[in-house]
Amino acid sequence: MAKPQKEERKRPFPLLQGVLPFNRAVFPAEVLAGLTFACLAIPEVMGYTKIAGTPVVTGLYTILIPMALFALFGSSRHLVVGADSATAAITASALAGMAVSGSSEYLALASLLALMAAVLLLAARVIGLGFLADFLSRTVLVGFLTGVGIQVATGEIPGLLGIQSDGHGTIAKLQATLQNIGQTSWPTLGVSLAVLLVVVGCRRLSPKLPGPLFAILGVILCSWAFAFSASGIAVLGPVPSGLPALSIPDVDWSWNLFKQLLPTALSIFVVILAQSAATSRAYAARYDEKFSENTDLVGLGLANLGAAFSGTFVVNGSPTKTEMVASAGGRSQIAQLTTVAIVLVVILFLTGPLAYLPNAALSAVVFLIGLKLIDLKGLTAIYKQARSEFWIAVATAAVVVFVGVEQGIIFAMVLSLIDHTRRGYRPKNAVIVKTADGGWRSKPVPSPNQFEPGLVIYRFSHSLYYANTQRLSDEIAELTKDQETPVQWFCIEATAIDDVDFTAGYTLRNVLKMLQDKNIKLVFLMVEPHVRSELDRYGVTGLVGPDAFFHTGEDLLDAYKRSTSSRS
Repeated sequence: MAKPQKEERKRPFPLLQGVLPFNRAVFPAEVLAGLTFACLAIPEVMGYTKIAGTPVVTGLYTILIPMALFALFGSSRHLVVGADSATAAITASALAGMAVSGSSEYLALASLLALMAAVLLLAARVIGLGFLADFLSRTVLVGFLTGVGIQVATGEIPGLLGIQSDGHGTIAKLQATLQNIGQTSWPTLGVSLAVLLVVVGCRRLSPKLPGPLFAILGVILCSWAFAFSASGIAVLGPVPSGLPALSIPDVDWSWNLFKQLLPTALSIFVVILAQSAATSRAYAARYDEKFSENTDLVGLGLANLGAAFSGTFVVNGSPTKTEMVASAGGRSQIAQLTTVAIVLVVILFLTGPLAYLPNAALSAVVFLIGLKLIDLKGLTAIYKQARSEFWIAVATAAVVVFVGVEQGIIFAMVLSLIDHTRRGYRPKNAVIVKTADGGWRSKPVPSPNQFEPGLVIYRFSHSLYYANTQRLSDEIAELTKDQETPVQWFCIEATAIDDVDFTAGYTLRNVLKMLQDKNIKLVFLMVEPHVRSELDRYGVTGLVGPDAFFHTGEDLLDAYKRSTSSRS
């Protein structure tokens, strides 16, 4: 039995966790899934360039080297890494005002952000910061992506109408759009509506139909045949072909520039961590597979290095793209590598027709992407199930819309931490009392609370730290005053306590003194070994004595009964 395990450890190419083991039987299905995904993803990533403010061809670059690097070095068999609306929006928000959108300087700054995100991801792997992925709760992630969706969709309205909008920020853009509404280009609006109808119609018929591809191909053909540009419909113009030039981002490598971009890079880093980890976990659970968050950090870091050195913008693990591949039948990174091969052919030989693509068509595709991000179902579910968390999600969306994407992600993190702290600050503590048949059950703290005459068993339901120690002290004082039967033993049931900080240790010593002044013995029930070592370190064990710790309720009751009988 030991032999197969040894052979597994010696499996060749251990980094190819998303590819191996290779199943020849499903290889045709994987290739077909990759082809289907390419049809869906190519127009989508070109749309993301409008969000990011970079040239159209850079969207294709995001599903070339970066996607290939993650497929080879990541662990998830399903996660698709490429351009993403959230990180694209953060990039555009940060670089607005630093350079002209679409210029070489702007693109260099976008690539620098990808490089900084890559360094942070690789550093997170080295020093073990992967836990930061958990600091964006599902609630704030829904709110954040909804805010991004509103911002993205709103930002594309001028493009749909063929008018200029120079405002910065969602509200300013809306105001500028309304002021210039009289300048609407009707031919441009017609193109936008046609693309929207084709994409939505295909989606209604079947989610597997590549509606954006049909719309883009159709509108390119019409633009070429009927000379849309001569009718006042703006088109992309020549799109460079060939492989991206591998180079270091051409920027002014100064400390001031790094300081200016660091908050944005950190925001992008957190979004990549949270979104990618959540997606990998979900699909690993769906298909009963294993994945390594640490290995994925390396894959994501290398993917962003590839983005930085190939002249494109930040890439991220995308839940929508991952679902596209999974629904098309993809079960490993073979599907993504197939997509990479198809995009390579497009970049080398098929960029010429993109010159006829109307800008309005991309605006329509991006507009629908933005609408899809607005998670009304998720917000409704949160509203019904957790009203307080609903307002947190709404507040996060509002910050993204009215202030900015970068500020929204920071706000989201802060809200998540506040929400976590709030729960720990006011833990739902209880007292344990005896049932009619001699069993144990918990009751709220203020209720009748003695398990046996003179014995109070108090369950603290959270780790003990500086924010909730006053609650501990106040509740113990409340439970030991003005009792009809004087309390002789006060027991802290500690199964939920997994940590005790310095302030809590100090508070426990003060609580012990308060109880001693009342002639009440403090004891502990079911203390975890590492928590016991913390109590030893803070001097609590030395004050209460080693005989004050009990492993089971029976041990506690036996000792209490012996104590009371000896007194009598």
